Amino acid sequence: MVDPREVNEGDEVYVIYRNPHTPTVANIKQAEIVKHPHNPEDVALFLHEAYHLIEENDALFTSEAAAEDAFKELFPDQPFDE
Repeated sequence: MVDPREVNEGDEVYVIYRNPHTPTVANIKQAEIVKHPHNPEDVALFLHEAYHLIEENDALFTSEAAAEDAFKELFPDQPFDE
């Protein structure tokens, strides 16, 4: 897992993303670290064509495999498409 305070613009990360319309559904998504659109001194997560503030407790992964391992541990009853 990547420390959210140590990401840099241009980094590609993987996140476990919960569907806001169906909270019981989570997926792994690739995202990019970009300059924050309103604060150029900071970075944001660009996911689903939107900017997201990076929170200290966000789980960011350097590889899809690492995200998959965490997903299976966190959601053992949810099917995962490999």
